[in-house]
Amino acid sequence: MMRHLFLIAAFALLAACGRSGTAGGDDWPGYGGPIGDTHYSPLAEIDDGNISRLGLAWYRDIDVAPSSLSAPVAVDGVLYYAAGHSVVTAVDAATGKEKWTYDPEVWKVAGEKLRAAWGIRGIAYDNGKIFTGTIDGRLIAIDARTGKPLWSVMTVEKDDQRYVTGAPWVFKGKVVIGHGGADFAPVRGYVTAYDQDSGRQLWRFHTVPGNPADGFENPAMEMAAKTWTGEWWKYGGGGTAWNAMAYDPKYNRIYIGVGNGSPWNQKIRSPEGGDNLFLCSVVALDADTGEYVWHYQTNPGETWDFNSAMDISLAELTIDGKPRDVLMHAPKNGFFYVIDRKDGKLISAENFVPVNWASRIDIATGRPVENPEARYPDGKAAIVYPSPFGAHNIEAMSFNPATGLVYIPAMDQGRVYIDPPGPLAGWRHLGSQRLSSGTGAPPAGMTPDRPATSMLIAWNPVTQKEAWRVPMAGLRGGGGTATTAGNLLFQGTFDGRFVAYAADSGRELWSFDAQTAVMAQPIVYRAGGKQYVTVIAGARFSSASGLPREWNYRTQRWRVLTFALDGKASLPAAEAVDTPTVDDPAFRVDQGRATLGARVYGERCAICHGSNAQSGGSAPDLLQSSIPLDLASFVAVMHEGVLEPRGMPKFADVPESEIVALQHYLRKRAREVLAAQKAGQPGDDVRHGVEGQ
Repeated sequence: MMRHLFLIAAFALLAACGRSGTAGGDDWPGYGGPIGDTHYSPLAEIDDGNISRLGLAWYRDIDVAPSSLSAPVAVDGVLYYAAGHSVVTAVDAATGKEKWTYDPEVWKVAGEKLRAAWGIRGIAYDNGKIFTGTIDGRLIAIDARTGKPLWSVMTVEKDDQRYVTGAPWVFKGKVVIGHGGADFAPVRGYVTAYDQDSGRQLWRFHTVPGNPADGFENPAMEMAAKTWTGEWWKYGGGGTAWNAMAYDPKYNRIYIGVGNGSPWNQKIRSPEGGDNLFLCSVVALDADTGEYVWHYQTNPGETWDFNSAMDISLAELTIDGKPRDVLMHAPKNGFFYVIDRKDGKLISAENFVPVNWASRIDIATGRPVENPEARYPDGKAAIVYPSPFGAHNIEAMSFNPATGLVYIPAMDQGRVYIDPPGPLAGWRHLGSQRLSSGTGAPPAGMTPDRPATSMLIAWNPVTQKEAWRVPMAGLRGGGGTATTAGNLLFQGTFDGRFVAYAADSGRELWSFDAQTAVMAQPIVYRAGGKQYVTVIAGARFSSASGLPREWNYRTQRWRVLTFALDGKASLPAAEAVDTPTVDDPAFRVDQGRATLGARVYGERCAICHGSNAQSGGSAPDLLQSSIPLDLASFVAVMHEGVLEPRGMPKFADVPESEIVALQHYLRKRAREVLAAQKAGQPGDDVRHGVEGQ
């Protein structure tokens, strides 16, 4: 009886979202799954009663760089996945046997855009084609059968510092892509729709207004410009749509999740305030024309990087006894929103983690009731919850129509915000992300009042209450989620497990030792009449600082892991490998150069190689590398780009004097680490890894 109810709920969701699915959910064709971008599968062959039989069916090592925090797709018995900088591979979904690989050779053309370093988070399938974006800004259509590229278009302008890391969205013969870049440069966001067959541009919608002197592209931009002040266009404005969207066939709309401002600090980009549309908003566009329909803004006048680029999930919920077509959204700001898809009106909103930037969301107006002190006014610092990492970030949430619950990989962390030193007028983007944000270093001794934590939360969107939670280790302890009609919820963890929970209760039912972090979202599909679960494993964190453990870039194995009932495969045994911190005793550290090197490292290197030169696994630990010991080799990497094929960008704009300063900083840090190891201090930076082959 219970299984029958699960299936009824599954097909009700299919109907509510206006689509029939693909062979009853056999396929997982896009980032959000087969139904309403809910990361939900109606398959139930694997369920809470037989999950103990789940075993590894096959695995494939990934040997391209950088990270592979990517969601595969599966259609007609073929699994497609992207790794590193959009290297796409097709394999037999039942066996893992390779059919083809396509490499767009991003490193040859991306230049400085390689510095963003995020790789690609997802791809899409439609009408016999695989669609992928690239960090240099291309959108590429690939023949799904042969792996041959069919067309390629540049979605951004040459050298404009926009880049693509998010998945495309496909519908009605169209493919839509956004971009990132506003945290690093003065960028104005937009999304663009292209014809799937030809790559011809069909429409483009800007998410923030440009210079009024140039005129407005449409009435929506004219309306939005009235909510900005000063000369915001000189800062770009931001509002990039770099992650989540959702297609709604019932209303023929595409919903766009819009990012934060550029810079974050509103006092710089819009000094007299204003809502700054369409920052931190969900914007509904006509799917055929790209024309504005409605918007809901989660953070008017945003100033904390609380962007709304997180998951947008569509469903039908019974609210006050009546069925409602809803959009569910849990952005960075810590509130869970239920919005009417028909008109964009707020139905309900409650915080799912502790927040202090606002006391509540006013249902009548849809606006937050803000804490004025959270805006760090008059040069005063403020500890704000959540932090820029957000209460929910890119790790996918999912919705199960049978349990009625949404599963959110959540975080609780605060951040000290303060204006940068000096006058704000005339401020411009500088090298590091903190300086790019328009915020300054916190006052000495001012820190959040509790350590960062993370958890998996099951949230009831109708009652706006938590149903259950699973605590995680440290910040961002859990990865993306997927849920099924078998009363299952799948999620990976930072400490190296892939776990199945009972979707209704949160009880752990099964786990697998992946030998590395599992942060990407799983997918569920059927191939050859059998149900499979696939996830990509591999640490994607830059820094080991504050995390429960370090995953060594040099020794961990990025892998595609695929599971099925009675799977008999196994991973090679993980063996400890010593990867020591290296040093040259003859090298004499100059403290002045080391201080300069620390600044250069923070601005240029930390985003990939980790704060305090402690890598979290997404890039090599420089304290373990002999390259910085030799100036000629270091210059060859930084100026000549000899490691670009492995994803290491060149920094020809960094003078040799600063490379020397980096040498001194890294030697200083190496000796601090070695001294801590020798003293046997708790939590010291002991270097080790696992070798899986």
